[in-house]
Amino acid sequence: MGSLTTYIVKRSLAAIPTLIGAATLIFFLVRVLPGDPVHILAGEQTSPEIIERLRSEFGLDKPIYIQYFLYLKSIFTLDFGTSYRTYTPVISEILSRFPNTVILALSAMAISISLGIVLGIIMALRAGTILDRALLIFTSIYVSMPVFWLGLILIYIFAVQLKLLPAGGIGSPAHIVLPSIALSHTPLSYIARITRSSMLEVMSQDHVRMAVARGMPIRVIIFNHVLRNSLINVITVIGYFVGVLLGGAVVTETVFAYPGIGRLLIESIAARDYVMVQGIVIFITFIFILVNLAVDIIYRIIDPRVRL
Repeated sequence: MGSLTTYIVKRSLAAIPTLIGAATLIFFLVRVLPGDPVHILAGEQTSPEIIERLRSEFGLDKPIYIQYFLYLKSIFTLDFGTSYRTYTPVISEILSRFPNTVILALSAMAISISLGIVLGIIMALRAGTILDRALLIFTSIYVSMPVFWLGLILIYIFAVQLKLLPAGGIGSPAHIVLPSIALSHTPLSYIARITRSSMLEVMSQDHVRMAVARGMPIRVIIFNHVLRNSLINVITVIGYFVGVLLGGAVVTETVFAYPGIGRLLIESIAARDYVMVQGIVIFITFIFILVNLAVDIIYRIIDPRVRL
């Protein structure tokens, strides 16, 4: 078995405890939330007989440890159960919303990567100047903005005042613009700052100084020697944020009434839909692990010295 294959197998096996840990945590967390899901679903005026029948139907009449082991079994058989609220399979609901979240996350990452790397290059090439300091201050302020606050500002300016873009919902490419901008602000700032610091570190190395001394064109030095060697750190940050955004941009989807899995999670928590909440969190955890595994493999391919 090749070293890369061995690395992938070991890295995949190491992800299993993370998945079980996340599944256990969310199982007990949703059960300490105030409110009974059966009463919320059936209403306060429903007879005790119907309440007990629903409780038995959902398996909530069983001891907690039996519910827990049945839940773990369902994860490994990929049967996440049926929603208390909609009576549809959990996995069907998640898969129907997930494409919307993928579109939103990839749009936000496209903005973050393109603008973030460009800003990072500008800051590194102008390090110590007024422009560099101004961009550092801008990225610091930008990353500190709460996403709901930035989202409301974007809605007020571009939807309410200028009437250029829709305030929320889904249906056309225009609907994705404002939530993508709001969602991109944190990864954009991090990518810009990581690109700047990585480039400055590489630019101080001897082989770059020698390239400058030999009179090599600055464009060739930047793209062939500096930027390429700076991308490992940038790829790690990009991979982390791809996993986070694909996992569901909960606040952004709620502010813009965008029907992704993040909004589905909020709706399910409000309805105490235990199986749906558990299914979404497990799905998000799985996506996050998968993306990070892909990033680690890319990292290993770029730098074979990386070990588990």
